[in-house]
Amino acid sequence: MAGNPVLLWLVFWPVGGAFLTWTAGKKNKDFRDLFALLVVITEWLVMSYLMVREYVHPEISEITWKNICMLGIHFRLDGFRTLMAYIASLMWMMTTVFSREYLEHERNRNRYYFFTLITLGATMGVFLSADLYTTFIFFEIMSFSSYIWVVQEESKKALRASETYLAVAVIGGLVMLMGLFLLRHSAGTLDLAGLRSAVEEAILAGNLTMSRLYLIGGLLVFGFGAKAGMFPLHIWLPEAHPVAPAPASALLSGILTKTGIFGILAVTCTLFRYDPSWGFVMVIFGVLTMFTGALLAVFSVNLKRILACSSLSQIGFILIGTGLISLLGERAVFAARGTMLHMINHALIKLVLFMAAGVIFMNTGQLDLNEIRGFGRKKPLLKAAFLMGTLGISGIPLWNGYLSKTLLHESILQYSAGFEGSSGLAMAGSALMWKGIEWIFLISGGMTLAYMLKIFIAVFVEENGDPSVQKSFDRPDTYWNVSSRTVILCPAALLPILGMVPGLFTNHLADMGLSFMDCKASDQSFRYFTSANLGGACISVFIGLLIYFVVIRKLLMKKEGGKDPRGIYVDRWPKWINLENVVYRPVLLIILPGFFGILCRFLDSALDLLLVFLRKNVYRQTGVKGRIRLARLKTRLAITGLAEKMFTGSLSFGLFLVSVGILIVLSSLLFIIY
Repeated sequence: MAGNPVLLWLVFWPVGGAFLTWTAGKKNKDFRDLFALLVVITEWLVMSYLMVREYVHPEISEITWKNICMLGIHFRLDGFRTLMAYIASLMWMMTTVFSREYLEHERNRNRYYFFTLITLGATMGVFLSADLYTTFIFFEIMSFSSYIWVVQEESKKALRASETYLAVAVIGGLVMLMGLFLLRHSAGTLDLAGLRSAVEEAILAGNLTMSRLYLIGGLLVFGFGAKAGMFPLHIWLPEAHPVAPAPASALLSGILTKTGIFGILAVTCTLFRYDPSWGFVMVIFGVLTMFTGALLAVFSVNLKRILACSSLSQIGFILIGTGLISLLGERAVFAARGTMLHMINHALIKLVLFMAAGVIFMNTGQLDLNEIRGFGRKKPLLKAAFLMGTLGISGIPLWNGYLSKTLLHESILQYSAGFEGSSGLAMAGSALMWKGIEWIFLISGGMTLAYMLKIFIAVFVEENGDPSVQKSFDRPDTYWNVSSRTVILCPAALLPILGMVPGLFTNHLADMGLSFMDCKASDQSFRYFTSANLGGACISVFIGLLIYFVVIRKLLMKKEGGKDPRGIYVDRWPKWINLENVVYRPVLLIILPGFFGILCRFLDSALDLLLVFLRKNVYRQTGVKGRIRLARLKTRLAITGLAEKMFTGSLSFGLFLVSVGILIVLSSLLFIIY
């Protein structure tokens, strides 16, 4: 084992801390909470030191742990990885502090803290991974450990949402593993630093074709996109967030989706860095994800579901930037900066918004906008924190979201400018298509403002329709403690600071990811507050106000007798338009099991009948009539779905024995290896 041992400590300290926290919780719950805080605070302090060192004097650190998991695990620390690992440690520290108050009256807290710390170690393993094999190992650990967040409440909705989350994670992981097998077989390596040159050599040698490379890329992006929430693999996101604890939702939305983006960026910037076809496909998926998430958020009336769909939309913005990196080639510096900044901005914004939503749920036990209407009217600090998040994610000038969205918008204009003034029907069509993409980008930004206004006005401006409920909301009781107030207000105050003075350190943060994305830093400074860039933001703001006052206030509200003359918020989204219920569940739970079940039963019985037929007519064995009757009986039982206790002569039993043998062999190999 050679290299910087601090990288191993960053990954395995939270894992060891998880077991110590679990043990402490069996004896003293207060000590458990404090020890969990100690684990995440020390993780953040070490990352803070590494972040400052990288900011002042960039350098690359590596370590390889050989002979573990066959191929070994390999970690690297550079600018991009340092920044993402630092954001992860910061968010874990903030949410762990908030969890102490949020979960004060909840059960299964020992389990929650244990898997929260395991997930932290796995997430750090993903962000610090230097090869795709290491990425895969910790990505899967993270997927299974974070499952506990979704199922934490153990309600009917939580169990259903956790089924969806686990199914997407398992299927995505298996598809990704298939891609890794193909990639290593074709290129001979999974190390990110040398992967591109290895792939180019494999193509020149004839060992890898572009069609196979696209297949590999598609399999890998399927796996990573499932965790990122990319359309059409987003089905877990709107279901998981409303049932997960608010601190966990902040992590699921703010940082765990970024592990998927990490993988997509790694694939794009190593295998397809200068491939316009790949870049265009990524942009299309980004547009679909961005617009779908915003549309679902506009229709929803559940606070955390709106924020979850918002995360889906913001992931779409990041995917557009990822695709533009491939499309723009050497000129992709603005796209790379915008992608990097939007990953950071979205993480910080959702940290604030989900914890603020947690405060609301802590005090009301409700998430429906009609039930929590007016809760924050006389809570100025909570109102200010939520307002910062609202302005940030809406891309309002002087807030952090404006910077990243402006860079991404400029990158769209930069690429589409190449089609303007060109002759030919194809070029004219391309110019028109990119104009459409730009307008979808602006409209999605407008929808972001609309659904955030919907939340803010309902919770912090309007009064509740029930005067007695509003009176209980307005009581001067303490609705959050000092620690919760601190961890919400501090990142909220950071959002305008990042947006108002981009030259102070925001631009430098954006440049920290350039080497990972294979972009060279440019001396060309970007002027965020020109009339053209402010004009784009103003267009989105106008569209957002139009959607809010015309669509939300007129079409998505209804009068309910004399109870509330203003009307109530309603979700008019057609219930049948649901990919999970209409496509995924029927295919995975009914069609495929039914088809293959019938096929396997038929083949199993057919083989038995064939063996009996051969014994009677070819080998001339006696006493086969009973066997024939037995085979026919077995066929009837298979068709009716009944299982025999044991058919030692059947194909199923033979396959079962083969499986047992394989397990024994694998267990022996593992014993020999270790």
